[in-house]
Amino acid sequence: MSRRLSPKRLAEKTGREKEPHEKREDAVRNEVPADRGIRDVAHLERLAIHARSPVDRAAAAITRWAGSARSLIVHAVWFGVWILVNVGVFRPVVAPFDPFPFGLLTTIVSLEAIFLTLFVLISQNRMSHEADRRAELDLQVNLLAEKETTMVLRVLHEISSHHGLKGVASKELRELLKETRIDEISQKLDRALPTEKA
Repeated sequence: MSRRLSPKRLAEKTGREKEPHEKREDAVRNEVPADRGIRDVAHLERLAIHARSPVDRAAAAITRWAGSARSLIVHAVWFGVWILVNVGVFRPVVAPFDPFPFGLLTTIVSLEAIFLTLFVLISQNRMSHEADRRAELDLQVNLLAEKETTMVLRVLHEISSHHGLKGVASKELRELLKETRIDEISQKLDRALPTEKA
């Protein structure tokens, strides 16, 4: 009677290297749950990044740069040089081209502020959309976890009933065994939360 060898032993005996899919399966089997969760979250983030449009990517890059210390330094140097040139500090080398009150500088800065505001709004809309998707995913996972927990409670209740065990929290247990109605909870929460008065 031949004894069946494990894939690892078979690979060692035959000298065959594992296929990439076999290595991936081994890695997944040896993963701890936290690592699997991190991998799944990272995968979702990568999908969200790849789903962004070119405009979203450009807006994110511009917003990221505009909110950096480098941007602050560049603007401070630019405004300082512009003002010094146009008040005549460098007159022999560079002639003033935008005399006080610096109408051209004001126009450029106003246009920059308008476009920067639009880029920030595009980035915020994208972030809000992604946050909404994460919240919906969170809700789905929480609902699934709640159903699983209710099922575990039902099984435990059946086991304890079968063995004739009675607990102190039987009334609370009966409430927990009922199916959770999200719409009812939402309505109760709306009634309980304070409202802002105009």
